[in-house]
Amino acid sequence: MNETILSFVIITSGVLGYFLCLALATTSFYKSRANNYLSISLFLLISLSFLGSWYDKKNIVLDFLSLSMSEYLVAATLFIYFLIQIEHTYLKEKWCKWLYAPFIISVIIEIILHSDAIFHLYDSDFAVFVDYTKLFTVFGYNFFLIFWGRYLVKKSTTISKEKKRWLLRLNFFIICIIVSWFLSIIEISIYESEYNAHFLKILPSLLSWWILYYGVFKLQLIVQKDEIHQYLASKKTGNTKTKRKINKATVSKIITQLYVLMEEEELFKDPFLSRSDLAIRLETNESYLSQIINQENNKSVVQFVNEYRVKAAQNILHNPAFNKYSVEAIGMEVGFKSKSAFYKTFNSSLGMSPGAFRKLKKTS
Repeated sequence: MNETILSFVIITSGVLGYFLCLALATTSFYKSRANNYLSISLFLLISLSFLGSWYDKKNIVLDFLSLSMSEYLVAATLFIYFLIQIEHTYLKEKWCKWLYAPFIISVIIEIILHSDAIFHLYDSDFAVFVDYTKLFTVFGYNFFLIFWGRYLVKKSTTISKEKKRWLLRLNFFIICIIVSWFLSIIEISIYESEYNAHFLKILPSLLSWWILYYGVFKLQLIVQKDEIHQYLASKKTGNTKTKRKINKATVSKIITQLYVLMEEEELFKDPFLSRSDLAIRLETNESYLSQIINQENNKSVVQFVNEYRVKAAQNILHNPAFNKYSVEAIGMEVGFKSKSAFYKTFNSSLGMSPGAFRKLKKTS
């Protein structure tokens, strides 16, 4: 019964994982060069889990696929994925193509070993030596490339903090899979148990769903946010901003500095901006800052900052150049922490959702 349940879980999660691979490679929202490599990596991991579940030495096809060490290919495609995400110059190097060499060599060796009628090596000591050699080298190769990719991501200065954080989390999950895989080999060899091996078969599927619900979708939003930010930054030169009239009854110096922070430095785009942060930048205390903003605008600090965020979102949603970007990515760009906060504040200010506002502007 337990084996039946385990097989059902592996098959179900595997099919869903394959669906994710297809979505990454074909849908317009996710489709990119980097996600193509991620899709291949996930496909290989899930396929290896299936092969591990139904491996049969008597079946020549399954035996060949299992022993051809696709694990070499997993390491290579994941490493290329990280290079693309951080836009590393290694991508232009010719040696990148040699990352696939261990997999190709492994396939050639297996073709020779499986040509048993000619070479008579399949059950020889040489075949055993080759199996152990491949086993140890594939672990070393995976660890080397995954940790090298992690190092390059950490040192990268071309990506945002949010993107770096996600890539490091993905890298850590891959390391967990490799460690679990290594432990399963030891467990089977020494204790003749397969508990860890069963867990390993489910891990790629967990990885798939983590990537779908948290990872790739979140990362795609970050990528869109960065693209929006770069576009807006490129259009800033030569733009003239309308100067606000300052109420003389307030402390004009602080209000002037506050408007500079909001309109020129666009401090409101920081999702973690607090009243304390503003007070420190303006060299005043929080209570006095709240009093001044209330006196000048009849608003709280939060309402004052969100007013800028909503206005910035309106400008972006009104611009046809940003029609291809999701509403949530636009909300992130203007400083909202979450989709719900963006929708609630926007609707409170304008009486409609950001999506409805965008559609209204398209038809007008």
